[in-house]
Amino acid sequence: MQRTELASLYTATPADGTKVTVCGWAKTVRDSKNIGFISLSDGSCYKPVQIVFQADKLANYAEIAKCGLYTSFEVTGTLVLTPNAKQPFEIQADQVLVEGVSNADYPLQKKRHSFEYLRTISHLRPRTNTFQAVFRVRSLIAYAIHKYFQE
Repeated sequence: MQRTELASLYTATPADGTKVTVCGWAKTVRDSKNIGFISLSDGSCYKPVQIVFQADKLANYAEIAKCGLYTSFEVTGTLVLTPNAKQPFEIQADQVLVEGVSNADYPLQKKRHSFEYLRTISHLRPRTNTFQAVFRVRSLIAYAIHKYFQE
């Protein structure tokens, strides 16, 4: 199945029950005994997508539940519309592949980091929401200037 970017899910949400495959890294991983949640982001938009995974559906539930922040996943599942919830939809996982495990000492954590700290890890700055926003604005401004001078 072809990968779907998260931005396209938000701009043109498919019908309820559509099978999708998304890839990205986990902003959070929470689990209880039989159900778990992954907040997955791929960098194409600011909003993450909530992935719901269940122990009775996945053979690798225990492996997924112990994964840390910024572990990369490939998730295939069913898109379920949730109009009464905070997010417009969620994905009920049928298959979750762990592409790359993140170490426990990964420099970015769930908390907010200062700009001074982010300067020390320049290769990871684009994964933060602040720098994503700055880079998107800078890209649009550069494009507008380029377009103006071309015309």
